[in-house]
Amino acid sequence: MIFARVTGNVVCTLKDEKLVGAKLMLLQPVDVSGTPKGNPLIAVDAVGAGEGELVLVVQGSSARQTSRTTGNPVDAVIFAIVDTVEQGGKTVFKKSADHAAR
Repeated sequence: MIFARVTGNVVCTLKDEKLVGAKLMLLQPVDVSGTPKGNPLIAVDAVGAGEGELVLVVQGSSARQTSRTTGNPVDAVIFAIVDTVEQGGKTVFKKSADHAAR
């Protein structure tokens, strides 16, 4: 699983028929503190994520295990929107505080 920040939308007017209606999002992988790491990626949104949200992403064959992506040509899928992250007994991320800071 990968932590990532949604940075935008990807619009494709022509795509495989199995992806018609799929929402494609541009993501920047991040560490727990929100610092960008690695290259941006594109994922199908299976949960209704919005720009700026911290999400969980899976890639490879696991990306084809959601109800939205089963049997589709997908290599990455957003399967969860992060509400809180606790590490070492401390809350290191809280969605409500993150949105207030933006």
